[in-house]
Amino acid sequence: MVDGPLIVQSDKTILLEVDHEQATEARHAIAAFAELERAPEHVHSYRITPLGLWNARAAGVDAEQVLDTLLNYSRFPVPHALLVDIEETMSRYGRLRLEKDPQHGLVLRTSDYPVLEEVMHAKKVKPLLGPRIDAETTVVHSSGRGQLKQLLLKLGWPAEDLAGYVDGTPHPIRLTETPGADKDTGGWQLRPYQQVAAENFWSGGSGVVVLPCGAGKTLVGAAAMATSSTTTLILVTNTVSARQWKDELLRRTTLTEEEIGEYSGAVKEVRPVTIATYQVLTTRRGGIYPHLELVDGHDWGLIIYDEVHLLPAPIFRMTADLQARRRLGLTATLVREDGREGEVFSLIGPKRYDAPWKDIEAQGYIAPADCVEVRVDLPRDERVAYAMADDGDKYRLCAASDTKSDVVERLAARHRGEQLLVIGQYIDQLDDLAERLDAPVIKGETSVKERQRLFDEFRAGGIHTLVVSKVANFSIDLPEASVAIQVSGSFGSRQEEAQRLGRLLRPKSDGRAARFYTVVARDTLDQDYAAKRQRFLAEQGYAYTIMDAQDIPNPA
Repeated sequence: MVDGPLIVQSDKTILLEVDHEQATEARHAIAAFAELERAPEHVHSYRITPLGLWNARAAGVDAEQVLDTLLNYSRFPVPHALLVDIEETMSRYGRLRLEKDPQHGLVLRTSDYPVLEEVMHAKKVKPLLGPRIDAETTVVHSSGRGQLKQLLLKLGWPAEDLAGYVDGTPHPIRLTETPGADKDTGGWQLRPYQQVAAENFWSGGSGVVVLPCGAGKTLVGAAAMATSSTTTLILVTNTVSARQWKDELLRRTTLTEEEIGEYSGAVKEVRPVTIATYQVLTTRRGGIYPHLELVDGHDWGLIIYDEVHLLPAPIFRMTADLQARRRLGLTATLVREDGREGEVFSLIGPKRYDAPWKDIEAQGYIAPADCVEVRVDLPRDERVAYAMADDGDKYRLCAASDTKSDVVERLAARHRGEQLLVIGQYIDQLDDLAERLDAPVIKGETSVKERQRLFDEFRAGGIHTLVVSKVANFSIDLPEASVAIQVSGSFGSRQEEAQRLGRLLRPKSDGRAARFYTVVARDTLDQDYAAKRQRFLAEQGYAYTIMDAQDIPNPA
């Protein structure tokens, strides 16, 4: 028996002793297949799920590696029944395969006859299947490829999709890499992990690449585009993100202005490479989505989903019909607050590459970060109002407390001269903070042109403090931002916390660490939600220091 950092239990939970000397390497090892559930100070709790095991299997991690990890790091004997269950669960992936048959077209094939019999008799699966070819093969209606994969996942038999893809319309795209280049020469080349991520995606056919914010997910997309050399549709969260994608593609590839189109609320350009926003594609008129024709009306060879964890429901439905096209999802976290990770797995594809944040930090590609939770006490009148409020009003009352404003002012003074973001959920709170800090505010009603102007001025150092709402959570490149103060958020959203920290992780020119503050009202829902929000970052190795607001010095 080894004195390992893990306690592996028969209910599929794993306890990790945070202070153990092997905790870091054990955390990295189990992150490939287990999900963090709770992260208090000394013992973190993980859960092993079928989806986590199937994602690991699709990414090339086999059952033997999972079992070895548990056995090597476990302090006590691992329950034998759990080992057997893990092996059997992972063996379910790929027992059913979607393949292209030269005579019959799309078919579902198995090497395990009873499994095929089981799924063929499922009520919802039957309408998607055609004639039986032999004992191990049945025809699948090509239009049902996506829906069938969703249903098979729910039945516990995730299919491996080997049916291939349409070529799409050829269009030459090359990266403008300079081999051996570095910052001093002004050239560039793909980082090793970006190269591996792009290769893993291409060899897998379709799927998701998970990289930290600031680690260059756009370049993984560009590398996939260069390999495909076909017309490409890129789906992004907003217009500012669309223009950042365009700028990066112009800088890193042979594409020209005339070859890249923007399809947003303001512009409707369809070109060999078209960048569209989720919002315009999901605009509904008279019960229909008029812009979805952009997706299925053109012969795209590759579709890229930026921030795939944010895919709205209509895009999922649309993607179910696009299974014959290569699909690349890019994200910093596969966490979805709506629990639809299974649909990402089925319709976009399984996880093809995932790099721990701290590994990328250790290589110097993202900045180190210190995370601090600053706790404030509500004054008596606010505490009484909170206690008497309806459940639906409690979070806003504590999260938007005026008490936080004084703390933000003191923190801002502490970091005077640094590039600082103040981030929150509630517009009236942000307007008040903008006025107190004499800083501009970016919110939903701010025009795209004005957003770009303010972001550009912030990047150039003309503005040192920027107050932003959740419109800046995703896909905004602010390389020199080094301090963020979060005053409120979307309840217990783990992915929002990760994205907000991600605004700070571009490496700084002077190598300094980033500082991420979250200001929390003590003994309220705000504190409870903060603990939930921090779970994903805790899984990545970030520890929050707790600080009392009274310990922040007043500005001189």
